[in-house]
Amino acid sequence: MQVLAQAELRLDASAVDYVLLAVYFVFVLGIGYLARRSVSTSLDFFLSGRALPAWVTGLAFIAANLGAIEIIGMSANGAEYGMPTMHYFWIGAVPAMLFLGIVMMPFYYGSKVRSVPEFMLRRFGKPAHLVNGISFAVAQVLIAGVNLYLLASIVNVLLGWPLWVSVLIAAAIVLSYTALGGLSAAIYNEVLQFFVIVAALLPLTVVGLTKVGGWQGLVAKVSASPGGAEQMTAWPGNELTGFGNSVLSVVGLVFGLGFVLSFGYWTTNFVEVQRAMASKSMSAAQRTPIIGAFPKMFIPFLVIIPGMIAAVLVPDLSGYKATGQGNVDYNDAILLLMRDLLPNGLLGIALAGLLASFMAGMAANLSSFNTVFTYDIWQSYIVKDKPDHYYLSMGRWVTVGATLVAVGTAFIASGYANLMDYLQQLFSFFNAPLFATFILGMFWKKMTPTAGWLGLVLGTLAAVTVFGLSESGVVDLPGQGASFIGAGAAFVVDIVVSVAVSTVTRPKPEAELAGLVYSLTPKAARTASTSGEDAGWYRKPGLLAGIVLVLTVLLNIIFG
Repeated sequence: MQVLAQAELRLDASAVDYVLLAVYFVFVLGIGYLARRSVSTSLDFFLSGRALPAWVTGLAFIAANLGAIEIIGMSANGAEYGMPTMHYFWIGAVPAMLFLGIVMMPFYYGSKVRSVPEFMLRRFGKPAHLVNGISFAVAQVLIAGVNLYLLASIVNVLLGWPLWVSVLIAAAIVLSYTALGGLSAAIYNEVLQFFVIVAALLPLTVVGLTKVGGWQGLVAKVSASPGGAEQMTAWPGNELTGFGNSVLSVVGLVFGLGFVLSFGYWTTNFVEVQRAMASKSMSAAQRTPIIGAFPKMFIPFLVIIPGMIAAVLVPDLSGYKATGQGNVDYNDAILLLMRDLLPNGLLGIALAGLLASFMAGMAANLSSFNTVFTYDIWQSYIVKDKPDHYYLSMGRWVTVGATLVAVGTAFIASGYANLMDYLQQLFSFFNAPLFATFILGMFWKKMTPTAGWLGLVLGTLAAVTVFGLSESGVVDLPGQGASFIGAGAAFVVDIVVSVAVSTVTRPKPEAELAGLVYSLTPKAARTASTSGEDAGWYRKPGLLAGIVLVLTVLLNIIFG
C-alpha cells in the first residue's frame, strides 16, 4: 500500500456517497463544538469531569479500539491467516477486559488517579513514573501515526490526492474536534462512530458471504486456497504464530498473546483505561470494559470474515496471496471488497464507517497522549504549580503537537505489508513489561520503587533484543511469532529483575500503599456501590463478566 491512488484501488464514489460523508463530518465537528461548552477545567478536558454513564463509556471503550488498526489490520490478518485471527478477540482481548473490570478498575478509579503513569507514581515513585510516561507517549504517537496513515490512505483512494496532502487533511479533521472538546468530544464521537462502523461493515459482510456462496462456500474456497483448510479453524494457529509445532503454537497463543500481550494492552493501556475513568461511579467504571466485551466478541465476524472473503473473491488479492506479487497487499483487503461489492449509497456509508474507525482510533491516541504528557511529564517535571487554566490550555497545544508528530510517524507505518505485524511489535515493547510491573506491584507489597523502573527498562530491552534477532535472521520467527516471543521475554525478564532487585532494595512503607496494593486495601474500598443508579442485577459487574466468559468459551468451541 505504498501509493494508494493506483487504478486497482480507486473507488467509484458518486455524489450521493460524498453527501453522506459530508453529513457525517458535520456531525463529528458539531459534537466537538458542543462538547467544548462543557469544558471549563482541566479535569473536564482530560477526564470528562468523571460524569459519564457506563453505556457511553462502554461503547467508547470498544470504539477507541475499533480504529484503523482493528479494521484494516484484522481484515489483513483474516486474508493472510484466516480464522486463527479470532484469537486476537476471544483469547487476546475478552479475558483481559473482564480482568480489568473486576480486579483492576477498583484500584484505578478508587485511587482517583488521572492516568496510568500517575498510578505508577504513587506505587513506585518518580523514576518509574517518568519511564512509564515517556514510553507511553512514544507509543501513542507511533500508533496515532498508523491510524493517520490509514485515514489518509482512504482520502487518497477517494480523491487521488498525494498521500502527504491526505495525511495533513486527515490530521486536521481529528485535531479540530479533539482540541475543541477534549475527552468528551472524543468519547461522544466514538459512540457515534461505533454505530457508523457497524452500519458500514455489516452489509459488506452479508453481501460478501452471499457472493461467495454462504458459509459453506467460504469454507470450500478458503480450503482450496494457499494456506488450506487450516485457515478455517482457530486452533492451533501455526501460521499465525510461526511455529511448526502445534503444542508450541498453542502455548505461544495462550501465554504470549492471551496473557502477556492481551493483559498488558487492556489493563495498562491508558487509551482504554481513560474511558473507564471518565465514568460517574466505581460500578460504572467496572462495567465499562465488560459492556465493551459484548460487542468485542462479535466484531471479528465484521472484520476478519470480510478479509477471508476478499482473499478468495477478489482476483487482485488472491493473486497476491498465491504469488506474493502484485500492486496490492493484505492491508487492501477491506478496500478491495468494498470496491467490488458495494453499490453507491452503501459505498458512502462504508466509507464513512472506515473514516469513523480511523478517527476513533487516532482521537483515542491523542486524547490519552495529551493527558499523560500534560499531567505526567509537563506538570510533574517541567512547569509545576501553575493555575488550572494553564494546564487546560497546555493540553490543547499538546494535542496540536502530537498531531504534527503523528504526521511524521504515519510514514513509518507505510513500510509494512501487514500493519498488525508492526502493531504487535510495538505492544511487545511497551505493554508487556508494563503489565509485569503492574501485576507484581499490585499483588506483592514488597516490590520496591527501584525494581519498578529497572524492571520496566530491562523488560523493554528484552523485547527489542528479540525483535533485532528476528529482523537480522538470527532467529527465524515468521508471522507474528516474534512479537509473541518478545512479549514473553519482556514479561519474564521484568518479573525476574523486579524480584531480584526487590530483595536488595527497600520497599515503601505499608501505610503509603493502601489503595495501591491488593492485600493492603480494605475490601470496602474496592467494592462498588449496589444502590441508587448502580442498583439492579443487570448492573452487577461479576454477573455481566460471567455471561461474557460463557459466551466466549462457546465461540471458541464452535469455531475452534
